[in-house]
Amino acid sequence: MTDLSVAKLPGALPDKRQVAASFSRAATSYDSVAELQRDVGQQLLDRLPASIMPERWMDLGCGTGYFTRALGTRFGEVTGLALDIAEGMLNHARPQGGAAHFIAGDAERLPLQASSCDLVFSSLAVQWCADFASVLNEVHRVLKPGGVFAFTSLCVGTLYELRDSWRQVDGLVHVNRFRGFETYQQLCEASGLNVISLENRPHVMYYPDVRGLTHELKALGAHNLNPGRPGGLTGRARILALVDAYEQFRQVQGLPATYRVVYAVLEKPL
Repeated sequence: MTDLSVAKLPGALPDKRQVAASFSRAATSYDSVAELQRDVGQQLLDRLPASIMPERWMDLGCGTGYFTRALGTRFGEVTGLALDIAEGMLNHARPQGGAAHFIAGDAERLPLQASSCDLVFSSLAVQWCADFASVLNEVHRVLKPGGVFAFTSLCVGTLYELRDSWRQVDGLVHVNRFRGFETYQQLCEASGLNVISLENRPHVMYYPDVRGLTHELKALGAHNLNPGRPGGLTGRARILALVDAYEQFRQVQGLPATYRVVYAVLEKPL
């Protein structure tokens, strides 16, 4: 998806209720398989301006609260807000602390007052928002002048090995769709926020077999959530065909799964 209008088409991305339910179910298993998420989030933390000292910060799409706690340690727990659309994730994160308030909310309609935050941090969450322009508008609204929006997301090219392997099997939608990097560039440029940095980097994970990858995606709550996905159980013959197709990608380290990660730091003008 590289066209701005496509990003808003109904059904182009998973329904947010299904996203919330899927991640709620994955709350207890998520951290055990979240190596990619921890690595990407840490790189985003490292990209924050060295001079930033927010009076109030928000972890947008906080999940299990791993980076809520990191932000709380860095900037002060009493000044922090953690927001997620998945109640199950909030129930898992809240007892572990890291922020003063844990809030159930939608990134496209933030339940916060205007100019109330100095920093909005969001790692690997906004790819699930069908209307990213609304996310940017809401972040612009809640940030104070000079405030920073730092986010990571996933874009087209993510899990292309799995997608291409399934295409050889049945042509159905088995892999989550993501926006093109060009769409992120266009929407960020049009957001009214100054683009401090915006880049797209590959992050490759390796697995001994296809089952290892699909098990991890399910444990993360990030398995196939697309409209048009096949219903019911996947037959043994199709699974064997998938395994055979994926073997063409095998490397010395194992079967690769490539994630195309967007890293962005934006600033609200003074």
